[in-house]
Amino acid sequence: MTSSNLIFKQYYLGCLSQASYLIGDRSTGRAVVVDPLRDIEQYLADAREMGLTIEAVFETHFHADFLSGHLELAKATGAQIVYGAAAADRVGFPIRAMHDGEHLSLGGVDLEVLSTPGHTPESICIVVREDVPNGVPYGVLTGDTLFIGDVGRPDLLSSVGVTANDLGRQLYTSLHDKLMVLPDATKVYPAHGAGSACGKNLSTETVSTIGEQRRTNYALAPMSVEAFVEAVTQGQSAAPMYFMFAANRNREAHDLLPNDVTVASLTMEELLARMDDGAVVIDTREGADFALGHVRGSINVGLSGRFAEYVGQVVKPGTPIVLIGDEGTSREATIRLARIGFDTVVGALESPLASFLRRQDVIEQSSRLTFDSFAERIASVREVVTVDVRNPGEVELGTVPGSRNIPIAQLFDRVEELDRGAPIVVFCAGGYRSMIAASLLRSKGFTDVSDVIGGYGAWADKNLPTTLPAISVDDLAAKRDSFVVVDVREDDEWEQGHLEGSLHIPMANLPARRGEIPTAGRIACLCRSGNRSAKVTAWLLANGFDACNVTGGTLAWDERGFPFVIGAQA
Repeated sequence: MTSSNLIFKQYYLGCLSQASYLIGDRSTGRAVVVDPLRDIEQYLADAREMGLTIEAVFETHFHADFLSGHLELAKATGAQIVYGAAAADRVGFPIRAMHDGEHLSLGGVDLEVLSTPGHTPESICIVVREDVPNGVPYGVLTGDTLFIGDVGRPDLLSSVGVTANDLGRQLYTSLHDKLMVLPDATKVYPAHGAGSACGKNLSTETVSTIGEQRRTNYALAPMSVEAFVEAVTQGQSAAPMYFMFAANRNREAHDLLPNDVTVASLTMEELLARMDDGAVVIDTREGADFALGHVRGSINVGLSGRFAEYVGQVVKPGTPIVLIGDEGTSREATIRLARIGFDTVVGALESPLASFLRRQDVIEQSSRLTFDSFAERIASVREVVTVDVRNPGEVELGTVPGSRNIPIAQLFDRVEELDRGAPIVVFCAGGYRSMIAASLLRSKGFTDVSDVIGGYGAWADKNLPTTLPAISVDDLAAKRDSFVVVDVREDDEWEQGHLEGSLHIPMANLPARRGEIPTAGRIACLCRSGNRSAKVTAWLLANGFDACNVTGGTLAWDERGFPFVIGAQA
């Protein structure tokens, strides 16, 4: 992107939802890079092509989701590394610490640093102007302070004694006193987009304006600071296990990413020896291919997804890693892991298919369930444990009744909460994360683990009554005294009309109120149409109750003219 002397280019990496920037002045040839990746050739190549000299590398904060390329760029170009002043005493390499309101001129292009603590204490934003330091802003690079549709989460540092409440209050001030005072036409360039764990509601768009965010961003709506802190902290995803590691590494002097990344080829015997010595085998193939055959004890993290991020959620930093994947993919996988600071790839299996055929004694298959087989499993195997590895915000929108929510980012540390001898079914939204989770559990000694093809999306899209014990409203009316009716509708639905003598427990409250459900006698689950009650029926069956679903629900009951009780009391 160009405007008179200004050269401005955004680089966006979808697999990490990460944005970096090259800003230059055409008239002087001076340039800076903001929040770079470790593989820096793209910045160097563009600078050469545009006749620019990279003089500074700006970091908007100590990134937790990736290992930045500031050291690599400084080594390659001689550029100084720039942080906000609050970072001055917290780094292990030379930096220029810029204070709030301080400017760096590239000639006809001016950069102003704004101190914007909140996501982290040292966070800064960078206002880009042309011609004069007090001119109309072209744009503002907002780092993790302001996203498109969201703001940076203030809770990531709670484990080191910096409270989400304190940072949230600072974030509120930074947004309103530093960013929202900029003209509405000022372009907003964030450090991340949709999919990043640094926020919960990020847009797929990578550029906006201050005015658009003022109008549409939920976190910028008029509210008190207390309401703001509550709004931006609730519903956040579990922080990936590697985040603190990456944040600390970004503050330290560390080995640089080699210019030419190479990966050693390993025989199957060498791979197995590495495993015996503590290496983790990451199989980067698609889940369906992994399920058909893989090295026993390996973990499947598909390269086509958010590969590095999820490896960082199931492998401890510093662990030696061996790769298995399609031919020609090991270098790409190694670079992606290096982007989060995982520089411990020790090799990749040579000729995987031939190696599998030659050593079938170490190859096994995975159990994967279709929606129908999943429904059958939870309806017929009472001791089955269902584990939802989605994030809390996803679970709030619905889950399979009776499931335990252990976000995949926490599964590694919480694996001992599960019984290795129990049959376990793992699901996520669509199947990618559940395949990772299921393979992780098997690598930890769990013997009966399945994942659900299509995940909760398949569950939610299907109608369960055809696969579960059911009773019609006519039969229920005729045998009313033989059933305990559990009405799982919401309070307002219940008050509009319910069956006399029924037990009212809204679906979302069932796990907490399980003790109120009689263990003797048969239970008839009732909702408005039969959909919610079908899921509750499955949950009750999986937890040892004798339950059936009332097909058609209260709608069918009303159509038959059967009596209702109106009001809050039965």
